[in-house]
Amino acid sequence: MFALVDCNNFYASCERVFQPQYENQPIVILSNNDGCVIARSNEAKALGIPMGAPAFKYQKTFEKEGIKVFSSNYPLYGDMSSRVMRILEHYTPQVEVYSIDEAFLQFDGFEYFDLPQLGLDMRQRVRQWTGIPVSIGFAPSKALAKIANKIAKKFAAKTQGVYSIDTEEKRIKALKWTAIEDVWGIGRRHSERLKAKGITTAFDFIQLPDAWIKKEMSVLGLRLKKDLQGLPYIQLEEVASPKKSVATTRSFEGTLSEFHQLEERISTYAVSCAEKIRQQQSSCSALMVFVRSDPFKKNVPLYRNNCVISLPYPTHSSLTLSKYAVQGLQQIYRSGVAYKKAGVLLMGLVPSHQRQLNLFENNIGKHDALMQAIDKIHRRFGPHRMKLANQDLKRTWKMKQEHLSKRYTTEIGEIIRIGTKKN
Repeated sequence: MFALVDCNNFYASCERVFQPQYENQPIVILSNNDGCVIARSNEAKALGIPMGAPAFKYQKTFEKEGIKVFSSNYPLYGDMSSRVMRILEHYTPQVEVYSIDEAFLQFDGFEYFDLPQLGLDMRQRVRQWTGIPVSIGFAPSKALAKIANKIAKKFAAKTQGVYSIDTEEKRIKALKWTAIEDVWGIGRRHSERLKAKGITTAFDFIQLPDAWIKKEMSVLGLRLKKDLQGLPYIQLEEVASPKKSVATTRSFEGTLSEFHQLEERISTYAVSCAEKIRQQQSSCSALMVFVRSDPFKKNVPLYRNNCVISLPYPTHSSLTLSKYAVQGLQQIYRSGVAYKKAGVLLMGLVPSHQRQLNLFENNIGKHDALMQAIDKIHRRFGPHRMKLANQDLKRTWKMKQEHLSKRYTTEIGEIIRIGTKKN
């Protein structure tokens, strides 16, 4: 059996864990630079706030309806997600982290276990240990587990947040209940094509001939059909292999025109990329720097450019990558342009222990010990404690975040403080 564990309204739930006064109150979470709504609580959904709603257009609605607005707090969300996933690993070693708020679990050898009861225990433990509510769906395959999870969430009062498709009758009933556009793995284009053919539910989909599905939707569509029939054709994915490229890109809170302003941003992005590749024990052989003006400003010439720098040797040093990233910026910088976005992309990643030596360069590992020391300090005392001299020492990500909550679990200076009330 498979299980899909899905955190309910995850971003909003993370905020409520540390600010319980907003329990049962409408909440929305905004994207980078407080641009648009990317997450909503059930109460906000009930008020008609759509996903992707531009914040400036709905500002009056937020105030009128008493909707609490938060800026995205990814350090908090990422840490809370990691805590939930570690709890799930107590129940089975076969865990696939599907997204920041979802995970597939496989229960081999649990034939004599009461899985729905195990799900209730899992749900209670996650809520008690982290404060995050979850819904759990059990089924013989991943696609059916997705549907079971939707049922558990949709009918939470009846299911207590846990539902198991463990009989043929339940499987058929669930497939007839599920609209074709809600089937995991069927996107908008496929759903429109299937609807035109008269296929409106998941049950209708599994009645289609294998040959037609394979021709129109490739072998992936055929695997999905078998999965919906209760045959586990879609297995848990193995642990992700190291990334082949790593990027850090950001839009600015306003616009930047001076070179020294862009230099600080590019250096910060290069350092961020360097930290990422050190985590997967990789080094990079080339990097790309890009800049872009605001494409939405009228009557202003649009400028965008990029350049690729080949490094003399593979490296993961923040100092070296920052140096070459700034050199790339010097090549593409144009004065008088109001820049809105910039980024750094590291390419040609190789395992650090397999770096090709350069006969004419003797400083390939020059900064290795220093980088290890910096990473150790950051793991112990929190990120961004040490920076290069050309970085902003007070602020790392310069974005519009007017409604940002504290990083309660990752920043020692922002943890909750409990004190006694004076009489």
